[in-house]
Amino acid sequence: MKKIIVLSLALMLIIPLIAEEAKVKPEHLTLETFKEKVFDFENETEWNYKGETPAIIDFYADWCGPCKQIAPIMEELAIEYEGKVKIYKVDTEDQKQLASIFGIRSIPSILFIPKDEQPQMSTGALPKENFVQMIKEILKVD
Repeated sequence: MKKIIVLSLALMLIIPLIAEEAKVKPEHLTLETFKEKVFDFENETEWNYKGETPAIIDFYADWCGPCKQIAPIMEELAIEYEGKVKIYKVDTEDQKQLASIFGIRSIPSILFIPKDEQPQMSTGALPKENFVQMIKEILKVD
């Protein structure tokens, strides 16, 4: 009986940890993964998005207060739009060349990438409702 109780308690502790790991989260991009998954600017001159679904790229820094404000919003959007919109993050402190290519001077900067149209940039911390509206209007995803 004691073994069953111990096993039950162990499972109660482990299952939430496994569930947390399985949760959909924004994917962090490096220069190399950006070229693989988004756009290979070294070999292409015209914008050609490589993804299967529209995407959002959050250019941020760990020290940035407004970036910290929208981080949970990006995580919520990743869950709510799973399979419809891919959410990426780029740490501008770690990926300076990538931030420079996009002319990032203010963070957070959010790049909305429709499947077959030109990307559009937004800057500043916005409420979730604004992001949802932009997903509908720019990315054409409900």
